Amino acid sequence: MSSVAEELVFLSLFMGRKLKLRDFEASFIRLLDKITNGSRIEINQTGTTLYYQPGLLYGGSVEHDCSVLRGIGYYLESLLCLAPFMKHPLKIVLRGVTNDQVDPSVDVLKATALPLLKQFGIDGESFELKIVRRGMPPGGGGEVVFSCPVRKVLKPIQLTDPGKIKRIRGMAYSVRVSPQMANRIVDSARSILNKFIPDIYIYTDHMKGVNSGKSPGFGLSLVAETTSGTFLSAELASNPQGQGAAVLPEDLGRNCAWLLLEEIYRGGCVDSTNQSLALLLMTLGQQDVSKVLLGPLSPYTIEFLRHLKSFFQIMFKIETKPCGEELKGGDKVLMTCVGIGFSNLSKTLK
Repeated sequence: MSSVAEELVFLSLFMGRKLKLRDFEASFIRLLDKITNGSRIEINQTGTTLYYQPGLLYGGSVEHDCSVLRGIGYYLESLLCLAPFMKHPLKIVLRGVTNDQVDPSVDVLKATALPLLKQFGIDGESFELKIVRRGMPPGGGGEVVFSCPVRKVLKPIQLTDPGKIKRIRGMAYSVRVSPQMANRIVDSARSILNKFIPDIYIYTDHMKGVNSGKSPGFGLSLVAETTSGTFLSAELASNPQGQGAAVLPEDLGRNCAWLLLEEIYRGGCVDSTNQSLALLLMTLGQQDVSKVLLGPLSPYTIEFLRHLKSFFQIMFKIETKPCGEELKGGDKVLMTCVGIGFSNLSKTLK
């Protein structure tokens, strides 16, 4: 066999195995199809080629069963970007895994992403994210309801003062295990955080019966709020049933507290989970200057900036701000851009 033929066989095997559309990605495409009108999707027989022609963002009331291979946060992250620009306000019920070790949990997105969207003028009574049932991997069984109003234009933002930490809140959850697990997590997390600040309250959430999903598990999400209204988050979840070694709740609580302290050290006005969301909304804002101070850019955010340049031909001014008297912790990055002046033309007039 010639070397060229060998390369061809290797490439075909590589494409068939590595680049095949996965179950959770197919579920995401089905979700996009439900919230849009006129989308055209074509996938070849082997699942290695996808043709997607986007339609109008329609919104309305939608229900979707997410793949249990990824968390509901995987789907919610995209919905948070698209929901303000629908024709009708979006109200969606998502079912699947609410908390896992891969994607941002629903708790963290509720505590950090929603306040960030409010900075851009996306607010109202119908703006909420509610956990109806919790679901842990591998079985899932969780359910959340997300509703978001529509906006014609977004406000420019000036988030340059991160402020100082004034309080820490958290949620220790447990499903299909002893309720004492959540209390043990709280005690171990407080043993570290109490050294730094007195205003700490960690709620315990033990769901029973049908609201506890299909698999056992426990975890902790922590959120630090600053004097200027910035929210920084960290979270940890136990290993899925039958995978990896058993995790002690004491270890999980301590490790999550250390992760929160690391996130506070990174700092900025937006936590590392929501950096890309903030940059996208700045790009889509009115033709005015927006500024945001971020901690060190995550690899995902760096790649996302390249996508913004490809799609919107927009470049951010990036200034490094070394830590000193004014800024504590790690080195910060001041991101500045002029919005493209995107306007939601499909918003219905009343």
